[in-house]
Amino acid sequence: MMKGMKDMASMMRQAQQMKKDMATMQAKLDELTMDGTAAGGKVTVTMSGKMLVRGVKIDTALVDADDVETLEDLIAAATNDALTKVQDYVNGEVQKITGGLGGGLLG
Repeated sequence: MMKGMKDMASMMRQAQQMKKDMATMQAKLDELTMDGTAAGGKVTVTMSGKMLVRGVKIDTALVDADDVETLEDLIAAATNDALTKVQDYVNGEVQKITGGLGGGLLG
């Protein structure tokens, strides 16, 4: 009976530590930024760790009023690249905290 109680207490401590670690990670995500790129870096989208777009940079050589569709596609590609990087980062951090118990949360 005592062993069961010790195991339960240990699990509770681990859960409390995981909760603390997750809160720390969430706070870090406010500061984290990742860049996604397309066209060899000529289009860059900067995204926060909370998956908010913080900025878009476009090389002026890509701006062509007669071909807006290509530019739109490149922005979408850079945004998706940034999103994938953020998701991979967050999932990796969650894996470290949970020891693989939480699985991938994103993507």
